This record gives sequence, structure tokens and C-alpha cells, in this order.
Amino acid sequence: MYPMNIKDFSDEQLAGQRLLVGFEGRRFNPDLKFLIHDLKVGGVILFSQNIETPDQVKKLCAAMQDYARLKNQPPLIIAIDQEGGQVARLKEPFTEFPGNPAMKDVNDAISFAEITAAELTRAGINMNLAPVMDVAPRGLTSIMSERAFGHDPAWVSKLGLTVISHLQRHHIMAVAKHFPGIGRTVADSHIELPSCEHSLSDLKSYDLIPFAESIAQDVAGIMLAHVMYPEIDPKWPASLSKQIAHSLLRKQMGFGGVTLTDDLDMGAITDHYDIKTAVRQILRAGIDMVLVCHKGPNIEIAYQAILDGLRRSRDTCTKGMASVKRIMALKKKYLGI
Repeated sequence: MYPMNIKDFSDEQLAGQRLLVGFEGRRFNPDLKFLIHDLKVGGVILFSQNIETPDQVKKLCAAMQDYARLKNQPPLIIAIDQEGGQVARLKEPFTEFPGNPAMKDVNDAISFAEITAAELTRAGINMNLAPVMDVAPRGLTSIMSERAFGHDPAWVSKLGLTVISHLQRHHIMAVAKHFPGIGRTVADSHIELPSCEHSLSDLKSYDLIPFAESIAQDVAGIMLAHVMYPEIDPKWPASLSKQIAHSLLRKQMGFGGVTLTDDLDMGAITDHYDIKTAVRQILRAGIDMVLVCHKGPNIEIAYQAILDGLRRSRDTCTKGMASVKRIMALKKKYLGI
């Protein structure tokens, strides 16, 4: 049995719990054994390539959790992007929804959240990387125009909070994204590093409103954007920024849940930073979970960089303990450990 007291976790466990990673295949395989046993990852993320049928997904998720238990590791976070519309990894025979812009009222949000929560639970998935809490302004070709609830922060908050509350009351962890808001950007961070030139005051009056409401709703997680906000931090994108992840989100806005980066395999990161540099900065920023969505050397490099950071720096070790404490608190609440 894994240690119940975080102080008794090995350095390897402390490092691994901070990884949320992708893998290839639709069956339990040696790669998953390596991730769970050797790297001791805190969670995995499923994509369309991992999904065939409801029964297959259920068996895959059960096999991963069984193996974690066998190897005396904490239960896994098993995450998926299931926003509906453009971003939905589960297709027919799972219920397909038209997406956030198509929601006409709170009842649509309730229907989406309750049906999605039931289907994810049956499949063995326990975290939805949703809802999108970005606000897409009118008159702008926003990168989020086809994924956001709308252009009004109050409307985005109303529908987003409904989704959060109905996912979480059914024991599916919700993750609000993409902090501090990417609705005003037009570039795609999958390909390049966008920049949002607005001031913190501008963000507080518009973009940050749904995130503040999400925090008040006790959202399980918040994902940080691969976007530059030079008026707040001229050097680092939000997903690597201590000013944004710690000073703004933790200290000013009071978020006590789990923070996650967006996928470190995206062009916004890979074209500007090597994985070691990115992870070192994530550790400095006190961001809890590192998201690496694709099989490859970056997963193991990220693990080793976290492990090295824990062993090299007292400050990093202290922050690492705090991060794992938050991750384990979430697992205790939602996974019943």
C-alpha cells in the first residue's frame, strides 16, 4: 500500500504524481506499465486513438487502476477532453453534443454535464478537462469562438458554473481552462505562441470573471494557457509564469485546487523552450501537474527534471510537497482513497 502520509512518499513518487501523460494503444500494454510502475505518474489522459468502444475504454481504465493498486501506487487520475462540439474524444455510441456555443440555457448545460458525467463514470474516467471558461469577444476572430460559451462573462460564468457543479456532484473532476483567458487571442497555441497585450486591469474586468466564479464554485482544477501576457509577465507564458500561476491565481484570487499546464508538446512551448527549461520554470511557478500528451522522450525527461528539482532545491522540494498534497487531496475527495 502506498504511504498515506505524503511525508513518507519517496522522491520518485513525489515527482511522478505531478505528471499527467498520454500514451498509445487501446489495451493495457508495457508502455502503461512503465508509466505507472517506473515513473509513478499521477494520471493519464485519453485521446481518440485510445478509444474504440465503451466496453473497451472501461476495461482499459480498470486495468490501469488495477495495476496501480498492484504496484502500491495511488489511484490514477484518468482525464479526457470532453467539451462537446469541436473537442470531444468520445464519439458515438457515446452521446455527442453540439458544443458550448450551441447551449441556449442552463438546462442545456445541466443535460450536457449529467449525461457526460454518467458516461465518463461508466467508462472509468474521473476528470474532464472542461469547461472552457474563456470569453470570446464580439467582433474578433477569437481562437475560442467555436468552443466558448459566448462573449458575455456573466453568461460564460452561468453556464460554466452549471457544468462544473453538475460534473463534480457526480464525482467527475472539472478543470476550468485556459487561465487567465485566451478568448482575446487569434493565434493557435498548438502551432505558435500567442500574445495577449491587455493589462491585468483589463483581464479582471472581463476575462478573469468566469475563473473567479469557478474558484468560488470549488472547481477541482484550473489549466494555465500557453499564452504570453507581457503586461503581467514579459518573460514567460502563463503556463510557465510564477507571476500568473502563483501571485495572481493562488495569492490574489485564492485558488487552492490543482493547477495544470496545457500540453507541453504544443508548438507554443516546443518552438521556444526545451522540455527541461519548461519543467524547471513550472517548478519555480509552483504549478502542480505537468501535462505531456504524447508518447515520447519528453515524458521521461519531464519526470527526471522534476525529480532533479526536488533533490536540488529546498524551495522546489517544499513547493513539490505542497503540490502533491493538493493532488492527493483531490484524489481523496473524488477517488475515495
